[in-house]
Amino acid sequence: MAKQFDVIVIGAGPGGYIAAIRAAQLGMAVACVDAWSNAAGKPAPGGTCTNVGCIPSKALLQSSEHYDQLNHHFAEHGITAENVSLDLAKLVGRKDTVVKQNNEGILYLFKKNKVSFFHGTGSLVAKTDFGWSVKVDGKTAEDLEGRHVIIATGSSARELPGLPFDEDRILSNDGALRIPSVPKKLGIIGAGVIGLEMGSVWRRLGSEVTILEAMPDFLGAVDRDVAKEAQKALNKQGLDIQTGVRIGEVKSSAKGVNLHYTDAAGADQKLAVDRLIVSIGRVPNTQGLGADVVGLKLDERGFVVVDEDCRSNLANVWAVGDVVRGPMLAHKAEEEGVAVAERIAGQHGHVNFDTIPWVIYTSPEVAWVGKTEQALKAESHDYKVGSFPFMANGRARALGDTTGFVKILADAKTDEVLGVHIVGPLASELIAEAVTIMEFRGAAEDIARICHAHPTLSEAVKEAALAVDKRTLNL
Repeated sequence: MAKQFDVIVIGAGPGGYIAAIRAAQLGMAVACVDAWSNAAGKPAPGGTCTNVGCIPSKALLQSSEHYDQLNHHFAEHGITAENVSLDLAKLVGRKDTVVKQNNEGILYLFKKNKVSFFHGTGSLVAKTDFGWSVKVDGKTAEDLEGRHVIIATGSSARELPGLPFDEDRILSNDGALRIPSVPKKLGIIGAGVIGLEMGSVWRRLGSEVTILEAMPDFLGAVDRDVAKEAQKALNKQGLDIQTGVRIGEVKSSAKGVNLHYTDAAGADQKLAVDRLIVSIGRVPNTQGLGADVVGLKLDERGFVVVDEDCRSNLANVWAVGDVVRGPMLAHKAEEEGVAVAERIAGQHGHVNFDTIPWVIYTSPEVAWVGKTEQALKAESHDYKVGSFPFMANGRARALGDTTGFVKILADAKTDEVLGVHIVGPLASELIAEAVTIMEFRGAAEDIARICHAHPTLSEAVKEAALAVDKRTLNL
């Protein structure tokens, strides 16, 4: 007989495991099915984010930043070191330890919250009198039934047509995290979040990095002022970022990868690299889900079609995260997971897409929320601008990192904050204040009148808010 649950979650990435835990906290009997395994074949919940995305990339970024600081910046603080060496195996091993700790943490939370975990691939089988039949294909096959099903199967890296990942020479985000030796020359196709973060890691460790981007503008979705500042800083560090390129023939061999491409001026170019990272977007994981068997509606790109509340076309079947519309961000998936669990429980879960922050963890970090200035201009929205450079911030000078600025956009009449854009140190942390203000539809004046500790980087946010109304404290 099938094991029965109030909720079955297929996928244990950020959207899935959060949804499962929240549903259990609300008193429901919950099962979570996930196929991800570690090198030993053991369960590794956490999805792309924990295993080959957010968590391991940040671990490598931190380690590589330490190495870069020691080699190039500690002398400014009176700290010198000789014969600095890199143990790449240990550096990558630390990353693996961090991932394992997160995997184990999720399993612990499942146990603590009485979520039944099944290790294997979950698929929809049929509608039943109880709800929905879900098959688990793993070392031990299981038949489950759930009154509700939440699909949270995530996404995978998109391949270049005709150029499959071998994770040796042609790398996805997975292979980019475990290159066995520092490449002398590294090529990256795609100047998005993954391309820039992985490029930063391997550049710091000694690679000569070339990033090729098809779009004519660098970080086209980012505020223009911020994008220009970020590109200037990254170029200064040694990243060769070329925009407006068209990729032609790519040949891979045991010796490396050879690319032919057309640059922004229309000239034919060649690039020979030891390894190539392809980061041109991601595709939803809906193959093998049983969508065609049960009539689950997918769009032309393979995403599960859902309404604004994450309901699919099937009764009591929901979907969250990368497998549905919206930004492919772990925290967006988490918010949707919580909201769906609460909706199933009869509550009013809510996700505000207008206040979802974005972060690129390069150095300088780039973070933003809300509208860009170019978007407001396109809408003919009457707005005010205030900005403040970290060069004038005491804490930034003490840190020795004064790159960048904070920029705030507010409605010209109401002073409501419409967008906040930051490039500089710890932008990933500073953006949270902006999200909070915007979630409560606060004004720039609200930020300006809040007491900020001194000396802190957050004072730059306050100064930018003051500058919206042409005021300043020059802290």
